[in-house]
Amino acid sequence: MLRTPTDETRLRILAWLREPGPAAGGVTADAVAEHFALPRPVAATHLRLLEAAGMLRSTRSGGRLCYRRDDIRIADVARMFEKGW
Repeated sequence: MLRTPTDETRLRILAWLREPGPAAGGVTADAVAEHFALPRPVAATHLRLLEAAGMLRSTRSGGRLCYRRDDIRIADVARMFEKGW
């Protein structure tokens, strides 16, 4: 789910959200679309998939969905893979 042979966009989104700066506070689908030069519906789909996997959490701000990394969940998943899950 996080990585396909031809597209690592979801991994790049997660990495971007870890960086200090505007993305660190959370982003909208519009911001992801602009940053990665994606159509907005594609960016929104990536964000929804990451949220469904527990890697992101969303909140409403001014009527718009804003997505942030869930670093605790990401660390839990990383530990599962380290243990050979």
